[in-house]
Amino acid sequence: MKSGYTLPVFAIAAAKAAILALRQETPSSVNLDLLESGNGEVVIAQSAMISENTALAIAISDPGDNLDLTAGTPIWAWVQLEPLIEASPQRIILEAGEGLGKTASGEPAIYKLARDLAEVNLLPLLETNVTARIRFILPEGRALAKRTSNAAFGILDGLSLLGTSAISKPLSVEDKLEEFRADLRIKAVNSHAIAFYIGANGYQVAQNLGFPTSQLVQTANWVGAMLVEAALLGVTSITLIGYHGKLLKLAGGIFNTSSHLADARIDILVRAAVHEDLSLELIQAIEKTPTAEAAHKLLVRNGCDRPVFQYITDQITQRSIAYVQKYTDLKVDIKTVLCDRLGKLVL
Repeated sequence: MKSGYTLPVFAIAAAKAAILALRQETPSSVNLDLLESGNGEVVIAQSAMISENTALAIAISDPGDNLDLTAGTPIWAWVQLEPLIEASPQRIILEAGEGLGKTASGEPAIYKLARDLAEVNLLPLLETNVTARIRFILPEGRALAKRTSNAAFGILDGLSLLGTSAISKPLSVEDKLEEFRADLRIKAVNSHAIAFYIGANGYQVAQNLGFPTSQLVQTANWVGAMLVEAALLGVTSITLIGYHGKLLKLAGGIFNTSSHLADARIDILVRAAVHEDLSLELIQAIEKTPTAEAAHKLLVRNGCDRPVFQYITDQITQRSIAYVQKYTDLKVDIKTVLCDRLGKLVL
């Protein structure tokens, strides 16, 4: 399994290559001080001077063998050198260009790791009377961000330069599942009541509902496997908590919620709408919605979200109980709690 680097590393590497381009250098790679992770070399796809004080360089994200949607994403760094202003003596100014997200207050979504890497690697390249204005551009960032939960956490219109480490260490699908199973085994020893959560919003909802961390276990996409494992470990009560757009798949008998394996969310919502005798016009509108989130908002606007999601919640619970019995011959009490992307309960 090959390690790689996190997105902030490639952004700073591109910025360094752009500054070097202003020195008439066009390196095929740059060396970076990766702080606590030692040193690393990053390949530069392109770099060029635009004018006497402006240059552009491009690096390509390579997170290694991780399942990371930013793999292969180009990161551009536009750099302009300006005279240092004594009234505002910033040596490095980091800006969000197209595809790099901003917070709700308008600040660029560029966090501590990226800023620390910039200070260590770029500041030594600048003359003392110069400020480097650096604008990061991710041409694919806006589209990729729609496949993340960034908007739920207040990051708008793009990806973020976020990371706790410069190194992106691979963890295989099998390793990740085993990590969750190991956590379940430990917690099942001390409690026969467990709350399974999906995602950060599910975790927050579980805490708000009063579940202690000693009862919280993450499942990610492996809901079915974890339900069976819990039953075999003697767990007698399980609460499923998470985003409705993920968990509603269970109402259709889909117990691995990865979209790479199956995705029938709109079909499940249409079936629920038919069951609740909604108008043909509204059912057809649901069928045309692009996402479960959009369908939920449509139902809310028409005042019929509660009966539809009550039906879906009941179906998830009934099918989950049946799923456990099918593979273990054990009966487990199961409850379902659905929330939206912001962690608000849908019922």
